[in-house]
Amino acid sequence: MAETPPEERPKKQRLNPFQIFIEETIGLTLIVPILAVFTGLLLGGVFVALTTEQVYSAWGESPFLAIKVGAQAAWDAYVALFHGSIGNPSRIIQAFQSGDDLAIRRAMNPFFGSLTRSIPFIYAGLAVALGFRAGLFNIGAEGQLFMGATTAVFAGFAITGLPAIIHIPLALLAGALGGALWGFIPGLLKAETGAHEVITTIMLNFIAFRLNEYLLRGPLQRPGSFNPVSPFIQESARLPRFFADPIRFHLGFFIALGVAWLVYWLLFKTRWGFDLRTVGASPNAAKYSGMNIAFLIIIAMTLSGALAGLAGANEVLGVNYNLALAFSAGFGFDSIALALLGKSHPFGVVLAALLFGTLQNGATQMQVQAGIPIDIIRVMQAMILAFIAAPAIIRTIYRLRAPEFIEEGVFSRGWGGD
Repeated sequence: MAETPPEERPKKQRLNPFQIFIEETIGLTLIVPILAVFTGLLLGGVFVALTTEQVYSAWGESPFLAIKVGAQAAWDAYVALFHGSIGNPSRIIQAFQSGDDLAIRRAMNPFFGSLTRSIPFIYAGLAVALGFRAGLFNIGAEGQLFMGATTAVFAGFAITGLPAIIHIPLALLAGALGGALWGFIPGLLKAETGAHEVITTIMLNFIAFRLNEYLLRGPLQRPGSFNPVSPFIQESARLPRFFADPIRFHLGFFIALGVAWLVYWLLFKTRWGFDLRTVGASPNAAKYSGMNIAFLIIIAMTLSGALAGLAGANEVLGVNYNLALAFSAGFGFDSIALALLGKSHPFGVVLAALLFGTLQNGATQMQVQAGIPIDIIRVMQAMILAFIAAPAIIRTIYRLRAPEFIEEGVFSRGWGGD
């Protein structure tokens, strides 16, 4: 009996065992981001090897020795990265065996430090992702974050005599309102005049930076200080920490997870969320169905700004307890990458934020222990995003078939769209 030609077999029968395993255990939707992260880390190791001087010295003796030295350098770098972001397993075991409370906290500090570092990434990533879902490119998350931090720190030190159960939510609300105002402005301009949100949010970023600098050198400057720094917030406004020093892990992490769930509920379980996603997918269809496009644009940008404002509020209420110039490590700008990596889904954004928080928290230890520049972490992030943006590369490298459905885009309109 003649064998059925491969092209006439069912699709699953034409896949090799590796492809079948991947599709059945992970699925086509998740495999590309996972493999993109893996490939980015793998190529990051190559960059580590190429930037190690010992590799070039060994190359003069033997190419095989150079490869060995490069592989060892990459291994040492990733071990240092793991120890700085998760912790040294042997040190953790010894600390728990000793029963010394301080030793245990020091051993676990890298893990909880990574979780703490991921909190502003969660908020800022959700801010940009929500805008993407509505077809809006919010590049102003950094400025909105600064405004949220400014209003939150003011509510934290200027309001006195309140119990923590009232003061903390009030300060968080102030941070959300500060960011919401900075998101409302470009939303209103977009809805009423057609001004593109990319341009207006970029301009508002610079206004926020300079306004923040003016306030910290004037009305908000700490009395008696020559540095541009605000007063410390009241004890009642500080987000509770779960452990003593040096661990700074605080309640804000669980609040951020709760906010991520609320964003998911809003986008996928409510009529407003359906309307926002419809506007992002097809403005013409939304307009034809009777939706108020202008109102939805304003709402989307305002909510996006509020989420970014919470990122700034988290830093001053849970980590620094005051506000200083350039307090942000670029959370608002990294949030664009987070939203892309997380496919603009709240769950994906949380995972991407945990990845970025872990990488950045361990980068310092990698530099100190292995002598690898922190910029290598940025290179890894850039490569991961490049692979996410071009999934065909990943599918070609790992011989994965393209999905039969068209994946939902992050946003449907280009920068010059209506």
